[in-house]
Amino acid sequence: MKHIFLFIVSMLLFAACNSKKAEEVSVSEQPAKVEKPLKINNPIIKDKFTADAAAIVSNDKVYLYAGHDEAPNDFDFYKMNEWLVYSSSDMVNWEEHPVPLKTSDFSWASGDAWAAQVIERNGKFYWYVTVSHATIEGKAIGVAVADSPIGPFKDALGKAIITNDMTTHTDISWDDIDPSVIIDDDGQAYLFWGNTVCHYAKLKENMIELDGPIETIELPNFTEAPWIHKRGEWYYLSYAYQFPEKIAYVMSKSIHGPWEFKGILNEVAGNSNTNHQAIIEFKGQPYFFYHNGSIQPNGGSFRRSVCIDKLHYNEDGTMQRIVMTSEGIQ
Repeated sequence: MKHIFLFIVSMLLFAACNSKKAEEVSVSEQPAKVEKPLKINNPIIKDKFTADAAAIVSNDKVYLYAGHDEAPNDFDFYKMNEWLVYSSSDMVNWEEHPVPLKTSDFSWASGDAWAAQVIERNGKFYWYVTVSHATIEGKAIGVAVADSPIGPFKDALGKAIITNDMTTHTDISWDDIDPSVIIDDDGQAYLFWGNTVCHYAKLKENMIELDGPIETIELPNFTEAPWIHKRGEWYYLSYAYQFPEKIAYVMSKSIHGPWEFKGILNEVAGNSNTNHQAIIEFKGQPYFFYHNGSIQPNGGSFRRSVCIDKLHYNEDGTMQRIVMTSEGIQ
């Protein structure tokens, strides 16, 4: 009986060992899973220098509008004569369209295709742009219009909607720049803009005339580049903060304030003194556009490049600080 018991135990151990070896062979025969390396997708446009990103979503596509930095390598200031437009269905692959708008399309302007933003209303697309005025000293804001998000756009008013002599809170000639526009839930449109002083005003339904007085907003360390957007019950006003520029933001339950400062959203973006943001939501995911000077060897403050990274909101509505990446959107 004892011999039979030992024989059974021996057979069980032998079977267990063979089973383990078979399992080891089976596992070893499985090919190792190879992780695909992440692509370097920032900056998103690599064949041209692009700056001052603005973006909209229309018909399941994202349209990116950007100024074109054309400064030569030995020229240390902005040289910008036109704006560019790109579109994407996946935030990764971007199609360039023909140049939709130039400063020369405004007969009253003398140049400088600075920051701008597009918004859609009643089937038309309105593009608010910063230019230098030909006859009124300083920067001015114009508005162009098109039937398509890719243009072509044309001057909608025949004159500037904002000129430097309309704002007197500062003596500088470049305080009327960087327009941002929003259409509130009740249909009222607002235009925000400014440098050193943040201005805003109502727009008429035609989107090309002011509808009331110009107001100002007190913001901590406001430099320029206001961007207004709404999500849920909260209004968000982000802007370039200090210089070199970070992006900070304030929040309010009303577009008229009071605004509560929430801190830094984006740090200084590498190799660029300026930082200009756009915030959109596409297919349920929020995104943050910005520019830096990262295209080497000649990228920098006057040869900038648009980048995109994901934006995340907290449960209380505040925004998490942006993590700037080389990989961008995959």
